[in-house]
Amino acid sequence: MKKTLLLGLALVVAGMLQAQAPQQNGELKLTEMKGLQQKAYVYRAVGSDDLTSETGHLNGFTPFYLVYPDKKLDENQSMELIRELGIDQQLKEFSISFGVVNPVGDTYNNDVDFKAYTAMLDSMRTFANLKIIGIGNGATFVNQTIANKGGEVAGIVSINGKPGRVADGAVPVPAFIVGKNAANVAKPYITINHAKLTGKENQMQIYTNDDEPLQRVVVSSTTSQTLGEIFQDAWNTLLKKNYRFNNYRHTWYEGQKYGLYGVFELEPFLNLDELKVKRNIVVNEDRMGQNKTLWYEYIPEGVMSAEKGSIPLVLLLHGNNNDPRTQADTSGWIQLAAKEKIFVAELEWQGKPGYAAMGHDGIENTVMMLVQKYPQIDPTRIYTEGLSAGAMTSSALGIKKSHLFAAIGAMSGGLFPGGGVFGGDGIYNEAVQKRGFVETAYVGVFGTDDAVIRYPKLNDWKGNSVINAWKIYETMNGMEVVEDYDFTENEAFGQKVSNPQTIKTNKGEGITMEIGYLNKGDVPLMKLVAVMHYGHWNFQPAAEVMWDHFKHFSRDIKTKKLIYKP
Repeated sequence: MKKTLLLGLALVVAGMLQAQAPQQNGELKLTEMKGLQQKAYVYRAVGSDDLTSETGHLNGFTPFYLVYPDKKLDENQSMELIRELGIDQQLKEFSISFGVVNPVGDTYNNDVDFKAYTAMLDSMRTFANLKIIGIGNGATFVNQTIANKGGEVAGIVSINGKPGRVADGAVPVPAFIVGKNAANVAKPYITINHAKLTGKENQMQIYTNDDEPLQRVVVSSTTSQTLGEIFQDAWNTLLKKNYRFNNYRHTWYEGQKYGLYGVFELEPFLNLDELKVKRNIVVNEDRMGQNKTLWYEYIPEGVMSAEKGSIPLVLLLHGNNNDPRTQADTSGWIQLAAKEKIFVAELEWQGKPGYAAMGHDGIENTVMMLVQKYPQIDPTRIYTEGLSAGAMTSSALGIKKSHLFAAIGAMSGGLFPGGGVFGGDGIYNEAVQKRGFVETAYVGVFGTDDAVIRYPKLNDWKGNSVINAWKIYETMNGMEVVEDYDFTENEAFGQKVSNPQTIKTNKGEGITMEIGYLNKGDVPLMKLVAVMHYGHWNFQPAAEVMWDHFKHFSRDIKTKKLIYKP
């Protein structure tokens, strides 16, 4: 089981190693990607940022810039162009990858160079925040080809290019257009994004889609800016707002070929300044000075001035061997916290070099320290949510530390039958002992195409970790424990649920959320969520789905009884 959980990390690293060039003697180097038809010089980040970097983000979801220049460039000229744009300066803030892609021939040929582009993407295996920058003839190539088939592209910057046309089946791509012909170049992008003029900023016109604000086109009429000034405008108004990845019918870190799983999802990139959320990095030493623990605090504007005991606390627990910023960056909880005024802490619960693992008791101790440090936190409204192994740990905490948590959320993680670190037998025994005395609200969110934590299906549900988690919570909560499942009657859950709902999303073709409740009397203690045709990872809309359940539950500070308010 542990080997399976480690698979994701191994695949991500393998994908990143393909074209990485470290800094040597303090000088940044590009390296030529091998096995390509065209010359492409790339710097691709490997490993995590410094865990105590104030502006760091989860590596792998930070921008990956590919620049198509006006004409062919050698390695040194490519690095000069990167510096002229100022892309390399973002390395001071967080890990990014970047490179310059030459035409196959002496000049761009749309058919030949587009085939070379798709072959290059196939060779990269994984990427989640691809930004394409075209300059001059390179911009013309991008406008006439990639713009219509850019379902994997998180953003396009077109500088002094000629316009393309809207092709059948074109998919929305956020775009920043600048140059003397910008208005004409922008027209197809505006059409594809179904955007309309919503604002102006300096010499820029901003077009957005009513239903999906990330589908945005920014048009700049300036003709006198440097490349560095253009890139900075593009970053501030467009590029920093989103990333894109694909978890449809597979898991993104398993890799894929161009177009294999359709259009990538558009997701918001975490911008703490825009959200008005402060992040504190806390390194805590034990009394003996021997062990250090690490966590991140996310504090929305207004929380510190709130009344005593008025702010809920949500813990985020990352997956196995993940960076401790995984949940903050990719779960959607920080964006939700900014809107709902929730105090969020993401814990390095598992331990990293230099930092100790917390364990269940250590997590409880950390919560106690947070409550003491911040009187604004409401000790009756404490919740925990996790991904994969973090979901398993959250599920265990809801049983073992039921006096502390009012509700728990599990994303892509159940409880395995048997023993071991993530085994559920010991948890089940505690649930049996507490049955009839203790209740904890539960939300389980699972992708139905998850191959890491297998989702139960017809003729393949016995011994399943997802069902095992459901049964353990049914046991402790004093509910009927379902023993036999029929997925011909209910494809999503294999059992009768209350208040079934289908929520459509804008995250890709066929990706919907099936929702159902398991009640104890009139109280919907358990909420089950199946993300149809989705793999093993966070699904950002699920954060709000979890919170819509959490917020109805609290725990009496004296009696420790669970309280439900409809």
